[in-house]
Amino acid sequence: MPRHPLAALVAVLFALGVGGPTWSATTAFSTTYKGSGSGAACDTSYAISGVVPNDGIKHPVFVYLVGTNESYDNAQAKAAVAAMGAKGFVAASVQYRSETFGTCAQIAQKAACIFKPASTAGAINKLCARGDCSKGVVVGGFSQGSIAAILARNTDSRVKAVYGMGAFPSYSASFNMASCMNNGKHKLPGSALRIVNGERDIFGNASASGVRKGSQAVTGKVCGANDYTCLNSNGSGWIMVKNAQVKDKSADHCYQRTPNDCNGSQNQLDANWKSGTANWALPANLKWLRTFTKP
Repeated sequence: MPRHPLAALVAVLFALGVGGPTWSATTAFSTTYKGSGSGAACDTSYAISGVVPNDGIKHPVFVYLVGTNESYDNAQAKAAVAAMGAKGFVAASVQYRSETFGTCAQIAQKAACIFKPASTAGAINKLCARGDCSKGVVVGGFSQGSIAAILARNTDSRVKAVYGMGAFPSYSASFNMASCMNNGKHKLPGSALRIVNGERDIFGNASASGVRKGSQAVTGKVCGANDYTCLNSNGSGWIMVKNAQVKDKSADHCYQRTPNDCNGSQNQLDANWKSGTANWALPANLKWLRTFTKP
């Protein structure tokens, strides 16, 4: 069959490095899924909320996963989903059992419930039915959601890249995640992972040196002792947000919000993160994710 003219144009633009057009018109959708597998993480139905471009083309898929005890449709999730829909993705925030944290095995099970290709009732296949996962699946996540995002490739090889925020090898003495979060301990290659952490993140000992150490462990990318950006030639690696770059001058675990405090509202976003031009901001990182998919 002849190729859709817009799809052909997008492919040419991608090949030229332009990045393709934006999709101003998208349609919102909501549905539910029930993951395949055993254990509490898969024993109930969860919600999916997303958008799909209105152009008749089958698009690649973007999945967003929130942090612990967060609403799956909070402002941070909605911002990422809307932006990726505008970039030509079937984009959705997927609810999961986020009210508790867990061990590597427990969070891996949560990820498997979402990213289980063999499950027709699972979240990823519900989204693939609206798009075309052969063009690639990319994932974004925050905190616990970043762990699940990184572990998604363990069960679904279509996951091509991950953008994680608040991603560390340890979250407390009780939750040392090095056995699944450190580079080489999961199936996602370091060349397909980009994490962005704030320099005052408590899980990096609230210090630039501690955050740098944790970021290096997760990505496997090591740079200078004072560097805040440490990226490979394809943009993978890690970025550390400086306190001065966020509105309240404290780049903590929830640097994406204002005030940048995880005890505050999930729905008050830091404008520099949502729409800024810096490499740590949402637009730059979603643009990076798009380079791993086909138009």
